[in-house]
Amino acid sequence: MQPKFDRAAEDLGNSIHLEHVNVQVPDQHLATLFYVAGLGLTRDPYLMVSDTNMWVNVGRSQFHLPSGDAQVLRGHTGIVIAGREALLNRLASVAGKLDGTAFAFSEHNDYVEATCPWGNRVRCYEPDAARFGRITLGIPYVEFEVPAGTAKGICDFYPRIMGMPAEFRNGDGAVARVKMGKNQHLQFRETDRPQPEYDGHHVQMYITDFSGPYRQLSQRGLIYSEDNQYQYRFRDIIDLASGKRLFTVEHEVRSATHPMYLRPLINRNPAQTNRTYAHDHDQWLWAMGPDQYD
Repeated sequence: MQPKFDRAAEDLGNSIHLEHVNVQVPDQHLATLFYVAGLGLTRDPYLMVSDTNMWVNVGRSQFHLPSGDAQVLRGHTGIVIAGREALLNRLASVAGKLDGTAFAFSEHNDYVEATCPWGNRVRCYEPDAARFGRITLGIPYVEFEVPAGTAKGICDFYPRIMGMPAEFRNGDGAVARVKMGKNQHLQFRETDRPQPEYDGHHVQMYITDFSGPYRQLSQRGLIYSEDNQYQYRFRDIIDLASGKRLFTVEHEVRSATHPMYLRPLINRNPAQTNRTYAHDHDQWLWAMGPDQYD
C-alpha cells in the first residue's frame, strides 16, 4: 500500500517545547516599557510578581527577566505577533521614555526588529502557517551568532548528545537548525564578526528522554548545574571528535514530568484599552482558530 502521509514530518525528537529565554535586566521599569507596553506582551500574573524578576508570556513561551547586570543574547529571538501597524505604534509610543538607551526599532520586508534598552534584539513576524504553523503568538526560534566553522559540529552535537534532530544548511551562510518542539528551533548562524564574551543568559527546553542526555553530558564533564530532580543545566557545545568547545550558552533542561510543564499562560489582547474595550476580547489565543488554518 502506497503511504498516504509523511509520518516523519511529525517527528519532534527528544525536545518537545522551547519554553523560555532568560536575560538579566538592570531596570524592571524599563523592561516593562519594552516587553509589555512596546511589544504588547503580557506579564505573568501569578509568578515572579515582585520588582526583582518578571516573567513575560509570549503565547506558550516566556521571557524571564531577573534583575541584575544586563545580559545580551548573541543573536536574536524570533517571535510571532499579529498586527504590524499596531506593533509599530506601540513601539513608537514608548520611544520617548526609552530615549538614551539602546532601544530602537526598524521595519524590514517580513519582520519588525526591536532592540531592548540593553541591546537584545527581537524579530517580530506576522503569523504565517507555512513558516510557523498555527502560532499567532509565540517564540518559534532563537538564533545565535557563532564563530565561522562551528555550525557543522554544532549540528552533529545535538542529535548525538541530546537526541534532537538537526540540519545543516549552507546556502546564505552556514546554519545549524535544531528542532526544539512543534514549529520551534534553535538556530546557530556562522559569522565573522567578533562576539562578546558569554554573559550567562540562557534558554530552557523540555525533553522526554531526560536521563539519556544527562549520561552523555556527564561522561564528557559538561553538566554545569544539578538544580533538582526535574532539571539540570549545561553550557558548552563541543566538537565530538576533538572535545573542542564550539559555543557556550546555558541550556536549562527540564523533564516532561516537571511540575510546570505546559503551565497555562495568560496572554492579553494588546488592542484592548479603556477607550476601545470590548467584552470577551481580553484574551489573545496563541494559535489560529479552525477558520484560519487548514
